Amino acid sequence: MTAETTTPFTAIILAGKRPDRDPVAEAAGVACKSFAPIGGRPMVQRVLDALAAARQVGPRVLCGPSQSLIAHEPGLKACLETREVQWIASQSTPSLSTYHALQAFPDNKPVLVTTADHALLTPQIVDYFCNEASRLRCDVAVGLTAYEGVMAAFPDTRRTAIKFKDGAYSGCNLFGFLNPRSDRAAQFWRQIERQRKKPLRMMRILGLRTVVRYLLGRISLNDGLDLLSNKMQVNVRAVLLPFPQAAIDVDSVDDWHFVQRLAKKQAF
Repeated sequence: MTAETTTPFTAIILAGKRPDRDPVAEAAGVACKSFAPIGGRPMVQRVLDALAAARQVGPRVLCGPSQSLIAHEPGLKACLETREVQWIASQSTPSLSTYHALQAFPDNKPVLVTTADHALLTPQIVDYFCNEASRLRCDVAVGLTAYEGVMAAFPDTRRTAIKFKDGAYSGCNLFGFLNPRSDRAAQFWRQIERQRKKPLRMMRILGLRTVVRYLLGRISLNDGLDLLSNKMQVNVRAVLLPFPQAAIDVDSVDDWHFVQRLAKKQAF
């Protein structure tokens, strides 16, 4: 068992509303996706509850949705009114929201960033990630889990695989920003996000040689992290999570239905 961290993480939950239509919100009949119910509770409330029960988390900060929307969710509204949860406005993109949120908190406190659609998040997942991120002594930690394990546990779902020479991994929407230098990662994310619809420009940012090596399957996970670290001038490491459900979020209506069924069968 890993030793527990001594400094609690400030948890930031990205819960901004999409500027365009959101199929999940429409299917659920709610004002924004984060309010879509799973097991009788809005997704965002499930995430907040998991973070509240985690030993390694201190303050919880909800980044969006607008307070006018929150007024229609009594449970969420009560959390904010009693100051159990802080609220800050979301920005136009996830990377911009993350960057602005990081500026609002002391540089000497570690920050955990996750998303409101991480409906199967548990205190055990959170504590494992925070403990391992602190043990790695890096600037930025990224949560990953083995893609093969996700498919074995949940063969009926589709997840994106990040393929490396030594295996494939799925992202888990868990990011640790551990010191002042980690702001550089949020800035780099903003740069990449601005070019997400322009593949050639993205390749120039990442480096054409790196992209080609990745596509040819010549980069291991650690190689990739080293290259990314050099590009951002921060030390980025991965926390490999032994929880396949950590890779399950709600990106589509099919995901929402799948997670509802899963929540009924298992104690998440």
